Order: sequence, then structure tokens, then C-alpha cells
Amino acid sequence: MGSREMNEMADERLRFEQLISDLSAKFVRVSSDRVGPEIRNAITEIVRFFDFDRGEFGEFAEDSNSLLLRQSYTRAGIEPFPDEITNDLLPWYTETLRSGQVVRMERPEDLPKEATREREYVRRVGMKSSLNLPISIEGAIVCILSLESFRSYRVWTDEEVRRIQLIGEIFANALRRSRTEKKLREALSEIKQLKDQYSSDYSYLREEIRRRGDYKRIVGKSNALKHTMSRIEQIGHTDTTVLIQGETGTGKELIAHAIHDASPRRERPLVKVNCAALPANLIESELFGHEKGAFSGAVEKRKGRFEVADGATLFLDEIGELKAESQAKLLRVLEEGEFERVGSSHTTKVDVRVLAASNRDLESEVERGLFRKDLWYRLNVFPITVPPLRDRLEDVPLLVDWIVKDICRRLGRKTPKIPKKATKALQAYDWPGNVRELRNVIERAVITTRGNVLELQDLHVGQALEARPARVARSLDELERDYIIETLEKTYWKVEGPGGAARILRLHPSTLRSRMRKLGIEKPSPLS
Repeated sequence: MGSREMNEMADERLRFEQLISDLSAKFVRVSSDRVGPEIRNAITEIVRFFDFDRGEFGEFAEDSNSLLLRQSYTRAGIEPFPDEITNDLLPWYTETLRSGQVVRMERPEDLPKEATREREYVRRVGMKSSLNLPISIEGAIVCILSLESFRSYRVWTDEEVRRIQLIGEIFANALRRSRTEKKLREALSEIKQLKDQYSSDYSYLREEIRRRGDYKRIVGKSNALKHTMSRIEQIGHTDTTVLIQGETGTGKELIAHAIHDASPRRERPLVKVNCAALPANLIESELFGHEKGAFSGAVEKRKGRFEVADGATLFLDEIGELKAESQAKLLRVLEEGEFERVGSSHTTKVDVRVLAASNRDLESEVERGLFRKDLWYRLNVFPITVPPLRDRLEDVPLLVDWIVKDICRRLGRKTPKIPKKATKALQAYDWPGNVRELRNVIERAVITTRGNVLELQDLHVGQALEARPARVARSLDELERDYIIETLEKTYWKVEGPGGAARILRLHPSTLRSRMRKLGIEKPSPLS
């Protein structure tokens, strides 16, 4: 061999060393989402460097010996490499590479006798030479790097095989790192989702704990209440949608808690939405969530209550207040378990049990065209009607006893005795506000009682109840007005904040202001 040829070989080896060095440096820095395209670019460089005609980087499937094409480069006019090579297509080829042996073909005649299908394939496509290198990672054969020549025969030296195999290992390591990073991102995403879920659950559970006294048990032994409880027992263990109907103040939310506590979902909190408390333009965002920038004020992506309640129970209170468009979206969730966030086209699937409540006669609302008939049918699978207090007056003594003890426990006061006269007076009233109204009356009585006997007379309730039940509603308004004014005077007309009237009365400041407007209560001017 002359000096010129030796110099050319040395120069080619130097250029090849430089190629390997450049590829190694590139794949150390390449981002995981660019690994695939960069492998294809590198294969193109190698094919052109050696003046080959085709190059491939493939990977063995985890569940079989099939070889899957990941990246390749093919010169024009050459048949591309198959996307997948199964054991049936080229059995000797795949089994030999899977065993870790190099398949080096300098001429088709080099193939062994048992490589029948491989010989047929080579002749059909016109391949003259090929080099197929198995690539191992951590001792396991996972990838192959192949180079083929269709225009001329090639001789592969052991040095070339070793160096090309090194390139294949660079590719394989980059692919492994990319997949590790992908799994890490997926794991971090899952952790974030779980963190968000636990955070949501924590908020609801904290609220549940705060109000646990109110939902500890349902008080009463009347036949009307027993019938309701039997309905809860029938449906509690299922995932069936329940429509809870009843007048305001009857305890529909309490019934929803009882159904949830009897269900397999009881380990998760009951997620609640008051459909009447939100403006029409925000209710869909509250229920289904929104994307960042979906509307003015949507500064970040936000989960809706349906996503928060995934795997749990969602209580939709005052569902009759929903507008027609929101009703249609709710129907889809109930029927298909899927929805789109506001401002998104991505469909989210959830597993949510829905409990709905309304103090309206939804059947009449359907007849008037104010509520969708198909939604009504979907909600009314298992209706439960909560009886009004006037239909279970025999429960009043039990309720009064329980309410008095609960209020005194919260206020840290000694429980007063309840005179029979007061109980009879309370039983003689129709209670249009039901249990909520009863609780408000009892709370005012407990607060104003000075001795160890509950005094309704200080509130002028006893006489009003006994004398003219029909006028009690007006008398109660008057009493409520006097009590609010008395509290405001004690706080120097401070409505909210520490020491404010709202805090003392255990009302939201906006609720207190609303009651003040309704009752005509205004702060006196300094000159009056």
C-alpha cells in the first residue's frame, strides 16, 4: 500500500473520529424532544460519509422479537426499510440480532443456508452489502443500527464495525435518556395532579370537619322522616343520580350528606355547588373549569367542580336556577361523563356521582319551558322529597333539644332547660321556613336567655305563636329587626371584620346587609 493510500486512509479515519466526537457532544446536549430528529440527521450524515444508500435505527419491541423502525434515511430510488420486521418476515435476521450477534453481509452469498427469507428479500430489493449491529444497554439488546449498500459491494473491517457500533450506542443512550425524562415528566405531572386533588380534598374535608356537627345525624322519628330515611338506605350504596326536592330550610343538603356517607365514595369529600349563588356567566366556569385567557379575568387555568369531584360525589344545590345552556352541558356530563373546559376543545372524562336539589317544582318548570325535559328525566331517576316541618311536628321537641345543645356547645354555655310551654308553642306554628327558621328562633332564644330556663317570651315568640300563628311571620321579622339593630348598636354599627355584627350573628357580611335592606335598617345619622 503506497503512502498516498495510507494518507487517505488516515485522513478518512480522522474525519470519522471527528464525526463520532461531534455526534457524542451533540447528543449529550440535545433536548429529549429532539432526540428522534437528531438521530435521523446523524444517520443521514453517516450514510453520506460512507457513500451508502440506506441507514436505519430500530428498536426491539418489549413484548416480542419484532423490530420497529424508529429513524431512517434512504437515497432516492431505493426501497425503504419496512416499518416493522416480524419473526415471520425475516426470522433468521431478527433472531441473530436479538442474540447479540453482528450480521455482516459483504455479498448476498455470505448469508447462511437457514436465512432463506432473508436471501429472498435481499435479491428482491437489490441489496449488495449490509452491516447490522445489535446495540445493548445495561446488558440487554434493545436496538440495532443498520447500513446498506445497493450500488456496490462493501467490505467491513473490524475497526469500522467497532466505531459504527459506538455511534449506535450514542443513539441508544440518547433514546433511553429521552424516555427516562418523558417518564419523569409524566410522573411529575401525575404527582401534580394528585397534589391538586389532595389540596382540593383537603379544602373540602376541612369544611366538612368544621360543619360535621350539623351533619352528624338527622333528628326525628316521625313517619314522614322515616320514609325519607328508608329512601336514603335504598339508594345510598349505588352510583345512581338522586334529585332531592323540598321546601327551603328542610335540610336537603343534610340528606345529600347522608346519601354520600352511605355510598362507596364516602372516603372522598362531598363537593358542593350552589347554582343560585353564582352569576350566569360564571356558573359554567365553576362547574367545568376554564383555560387561561378563556375570558376577561381568567388569568390562569382552573379546574371546575366536576374535575375536583372526579371519583367522588357532586352536590348541585338549587339546580333549578341553571340557565338553558348550562343545563345542556350538564346533561352531557350526566349521560357521557365528559365535558370541555371553558375556552378549551380538549374533552375531559370524569367519574362523578351527582346529587341535585331544588326547592322548585321542576316538573312544573318543565311544563313552563324553564327547565329541560331531558335533563329532568335524567335527574329524576330516584327522587327523594324531604318533608316540611309542618308535616312532622312530632319531631319538633327532638329538634329543639338537639339544636339547643348544639348551640350551647358552640357558644360554650350551659344548656338551659326547655319548658313544655315553649315546646308546645313551637309545635303550634306552621314553620314556613322549616328547620332553618326553627334553628334561628332557638338560637336567638339561647342568646337572650339569662337563667337556666329557655325563654321564648323575651323574643315575644311564645305569645305570638300561641295567640295568632298566622301573624308569627311578621312578628319574627320584627324580632329579627330588633335583634340586628341591638347587635349593630353594640358594635357601633360595624358590620364586618373582627368584632363586627356579621361575626357575632354568624352571617356573611353580604347576607347581613341584604337582611338590613329587607328589614329597612339604616345607620342613624350623627345629628339624629
